[in-house]
Amino acid sequence: MKSNSLTLVGNASQKAFLSVIPGFFELAEGFGKKGVAFALDDKVLGDIEKLCNKATVLSASGDFAAAYAQKKNDGTFVLTVGHAGADLPTVALDAKAAAKVKSPILLLLDVSNKNVAGIEECMNSCLQTLAPCGAYLFASILFGASLTKAEEEALNDKFGKKNESPLYFIAEGEATAASFARAVNTQKLGERLCASAELPMAPGLFELELAFRAQQAKQKIVLAEGEEERILRATEILLNRQVADIVLLGNVDAIKKKASDLHLSIDGAELIDPASSPKFEEYANTYYELRKSKGVTEDDAKKTMRDATVYGTMMVKKGDADGMVSGAINTTAHTIRPALQFVKTKPGFSVVSSCFLMCLADRVLVFGDCAVNPNPTAAQIAEIAVSTAQTAMAFGIEPRVAMISYSSGNSGKGPDVDLVIEATKLAKEKDPSLLIDGPLQYDAAIDPTVAKTKMPNSPVAGRATVFIFPNLTTGNTTYKAVQRACDAIAIGPVLQGLNKPVNDLSRGCLVPDIVNTVAITAVQAAIEK
Repeated sequence: MKSNSLTLVGNASQKAFLSVIPGFFELAEGFGKKGVAFALDDKVLGDIEKLCNKATVLSASGDFAAAYAQKKNDGTFVLTVGHAGADLPTVALDAKAAAKVKSPILLLLDVSNKNVAGIEECMNSCLQTLAPCGAYLFASILFGASLTKAEEEALNDKFGKKNESPLYFIAEGEATAASFARAVNTQKLGERLCASAELPMAPGLFELELAFRAQQAKQKIVLAEGEEERILRATEILLNRQVADIVLLGNVDAIKKKASDLHLSIDGAELIDPASSPKFEEYANTYYELRKSKGVTEDDAKKTMRDATVYGTMMVKKGDADGMVSGAINTTAHTIRPALQFVKTKPGFSVVSSCFLMCLADRVLVFGDCAVNPNPTAAQIAEIAVSTAQTAMAFGIEPRVAMISYSSGNSGKGPDVDLVIEATKLAKEKDPSLLIDGPLQYDAAIDPTVAKTKMPNSPVAGRATVFIFPNLTTGNTTYKAVQRACDAIAIGPVLQGLNKPVNDLSRGCLVPDIVNTVAITAVQAAIEK
C-alpha cells in the first residue's frame, strides 16, 4: 500500500463511521501491513479500540503530523478517523488535517430522505468545502440512499468517474460492517491505493482550489478587452465568486450597454476608457521616457497609450493593477509586446515563455513552452524549464522535469538530441535543486512501465510532472493532442519570466478559460509581492 493512509470525514453518524473501520484494517492485514488509527475526536477512541483489537489506536491531539509521519514511514497503514456527524466547517477542519499529512479522503455522507437533486446539492457543497483544503477525495460512501440502480449510476457518472473518486451506496438502516463489506469493493480500493505513491488531483477540484487561492489573494486584475462579450460574462462570474477585483478597459458607455443587453451584472467592476482616463498623460509620459531611446516621440507615446492592451500593461507597470489579461481578441504578439517593452523579464531571465496546466482525469501536469518561442536555443530551453518548474511549484505541483526529445538517454543521435542534452545540463546548472532529466521520450517520461525499460535509473522517468518541449511545434501540438484525446482541461497559456504577471488568452477561449486565467494571474501576482 504505497499511499498507506486514508482519512474518514463527513456528516454520517458515528455508527456509520465505525462500520467502515474494520474492513480497511482487514484490507491492510491482507496486504501485510500493520494498522494504526488516529482519532481526531477523542470521544470515539474507546469505540475504535473495541473494533480494532489488532490495530493501535491513538489520539490525534498533540503533534499529530509528526506522529502520523513516523507511523507512515514505518510502512504502517494509517487510518485517520474524523468527526462523525460533522457540519461543513468541521469537515473542512478534518480535511485540512488530512491534507497536511497528504492522506486521501473517504467521504462518508448521510443522505437519508434525499432525492437525487438533494444528493447532488450535498455532494456539490462537500466538493466546494474540500477543494480549498488541498485534500484529495479518494471515494465517497452515501448512507441512507434509497435510489434506483440507474440513479446510482447517474450520480457516479457525475461525481465518481469524472473525479476518479467512486461513489458507493448503502441503504438506510444498514450502517454495519457487513453492509459495508457488501457495498464496497475494498480490494479494488486497496489496489487503487497501491497504484501510485502520488495523490492525484481531479480537474474540478484543481479549478476550485485555484479559485479559492485567488479569493484569498484578492488582487486587482485588468482585462484589456472590456467590450468583448466573453470578457463581460467572465467578469460577472469573477465578481460573484470574488476571485479578484476587476478593471475593464474600453468605451465605458459601450461596456455598460453591452452588459445591460446581455443582462449581466458587472457593477463591482471598475470601468476605464484609456483615452479619457486621468492617468492618461502620466502613462503616456512614462512610456515616452522608457522608449524615447528607441525613437518614440511624445505624440507616438500618446497614440500608443490609447491602445487598451498597452494601457493595461502600464497599469501593471505603475502598480495600479496587480496583473493583466488580454488576448480574447488580440494576438499573442500584441499582448506580450508591451510587457517585454516595459514590464521586462525577471532578474536572471532573458526569455518570456508560456506553459499550460493540463488537468487530466487523475493528475495535473505542466507543459512548456506551448505558445511563445518557435525555436529556442539550449540556453532558452533551460530558462523555460526553470520558469515552468517555478510555475508548477506556485500551483502546488511538485516539479519533476522531463526534457522531451525523440530520444531517451543515449538511444539516439543528432543535433536535435544534442540541443536537449545541452539544455538539460544548463538547467541543472541554473537551478541545482531541480529534479530534472533528459533527453526523455514522452512515453518514458510519463509511463512507469516504459521508464523501467528505457530509463531505469532516471529520477524523473515514469513520474514526470513538468514536460519541457524542444520547440513550439512539438509543444503546441502535444498540448492540443492531449487536450483533445484525453478530454483534458488545458488552463493557459500562463506567461512566465516577467517581473509582473501579464497573461494571454487564446482567441478561441471560452468563458471558463477566462475565469481560470484571471484566477491564475491573481495567484501569480500575490506570489510576486
